[in-house]
Amino acid sequence: MKSIITLTMLGAAALLPATTLAQAQNWPNRSIRWISPFAPGGGADITSRAIAQRLSVTLGQQVVVDNRGGAGGMLGVELGAKSPPDGYTVTLGTIGPIAINPSLYKKMNYDVQRDLIPVSLAANALNVLVVHPSLPVKSVKEFVALAKARPGQLNYGSSGPGATDHLAGELFNAMTGAKMVHVPYKGGAPAMLDLVSGNVQLVFSTMSTAVGAIESKRVRALGMTGNQRFELMPELPTIAEAGLKGFEVNNWYGVFVPTGTPREIVTRLNAEVVKALAHPEVKKRLLESGIIATSSTPEAFTAYVKAEAAKWEKVIRDAKISVE
Repeated sequence: MKSIITLTMLGAAALLPATTLAQAQNWPNRSIRWISPFAPGGGADITSRAIAQRLSVTLGQQVVVDNRGGAGGMLGVELGAKSPPDGYTVTLGTIGPIAINPSLYKKMNYDVQRDLIPVSLAANALNVLVVHPSLPVKSVKEFVALAKARPGQLNYGSSGPGATDHLAGELFNAMTGAKMVHVPYKGGAPAMLDLVSGNVQLVFSTMSTAVGAIESKRVRALGMTGNQRFELMPELPTIAEAGLKGFEVNNWYGVFVPTGTPREIVTRLNAEVVKALAHPEVKKRLLESGIIATSSTPEAFTAYVKAEAAKWEKVIRDAKISVE
């Protein structure tokens, strides 16, 4: 009797890989949930909807965007990480809940390396260093000199403690020896309003938030924070190009699935996402919001996530930043 039970169990176990392979080969045969871990209207939502709309066409199944905002993106990422690993839940992870928050928070309900598989880099929401016109600077070099000459006298606004625009300021302080003072707000728009009013002297703002004030000359743009220029403002250099070599803050988004998702599905999803991001309509839609479509292999994105986590862990530790 024992031998019969054992043989039955072994037979069932042997069928599992074949069953998983069959599921992967038939993927997708129903709608896919795409979790965007922020409220509608922001960069993550715009990126999610642009990709999801294109995937719905190429995959032949509806890809439904599910906005699950809260806790700086962590609620949505947690939901995605704990979903069944069957390829029918995809999450847009961003630099905050993926690479920054693990070093900010003592306790999180998910582990990025343990619970998620990186599929592809998706986009960079471009950030730009903008200053109040009253500051006597017109270049990054001049601004660095001014910041170093006025320790503790320049205030920079951000969308909140631990946000990308906050850490951009801390990275700037660390690299230049400046001692700019952080002023947190409940979002990028209020920080921009206070910059226009002259209550703070600078913001490392998202381009989508800053572009109107730049064009109306209510603020002065000095340089892009990331590793690329903005196609619609090609004359504006990156901060690294303009005098602070090595400075790079890319406000990136990427595609993730739960650990355990079959490799065949990860490979197929990567190919479809890369194809979607290369589509002219998707690229145009993102560019109009100051977002640059990009992509990568799963392996390259995995290495990038690890490098970003290590980079921001050092910045957070050195600046003694903590969030309860």
